[in-house]
Amino acid sequence: MSCRRFFSIPVLSVILVMGFVYYVTLFVFIDDWIGLQSSAGKLNALLFSFLASLCLFSLSICVLVDPGRVPASYAPDVEDSGWSNSNATETRKCDKCFAYKPLRTHHCRVCRRCVLKMDHHCLWINNCVGHANYKAFFILVFYATVASIYSTVLLVCCAFKNGDSYAGNVPLKTFIISCGIFMIGLSITLGTLLCWHIYLIAHNMTTIEHYDSKRASWLARKSGQSFRHQFDIGVYKNITSVLGPNMIKWLCPTFTRNPEDGISFSASRDS
Repeated sequence: MSCRRFFSIPVLSVILVMGFVYYVTLFVFIDDWIGLQSSAGKLNALLFSFLASLCLFSLSICVLVDPGRVPASYAPDVEDSGWSNSNATETRKCDKCFAYKPLRTHHCRVCRRCVLKMDHHCLWINNCVGHANYKAFFILVFYATVASIYSTVLLVCCAFKNGDSYAGNVPLKTFIISCGIFMIGLSITLGTLLCWHIYLIAHNMTTIEHYDSKRASWLARKSGQSFRHQFDIGVYKNITSVLGPNMIKWLCPTFTRNPEDGISFSASRDS
């Protein structure tokens, strides 16, 4: 773990946005709508604080946890079908690290090393998203989306109740409208990202693999064949390979160990 990753402008910007949304939601939206001292106000404040805490915790895991480093002792299994010929062996050797890399491993130009089951390098967490922190990244996006939509709903309730009083106060009206535009934009952005990663998890793909599979899918359709991703083993098994076998812990951001170790993966029978 490296705390130095927190000291980057993008990560600090994310924390600043979290702090801003938390402050305006509690001390503007909720307080102006039903009051923080009321029972309903306290309940909403507690629920939103819980979501904010989960977002911050998930962000910390994404930033601090190593996404997955290829073991120094790693060597390909020559008996494995994926390594059955010398050409395959050469293609799975990193031309920058000059070392063998397992299936689904890619070299990150920013981190300057290979990352197990690399999805992408995320500027906003100053880290790669890979085998060991992908679940935390997904949970971060999930809770951030829920919190953004929740905050937007509270803003709308606040605006409907106090619309007349805001009309005579131009600075406050401008602030509320600006917050509304910001929260709606944030909710749509995060919601789109969440839907994208739900799709990837359901098909057991990484972002890199999705774009790589486009050509393979096109070639398959051209030849009249159906295409199925090599590691797509069924929706439920695909989900458990990322979120873990225990459904109760699916929304817990800590990494859940599963049979896949980031080096070997279950493959589809059709592949």
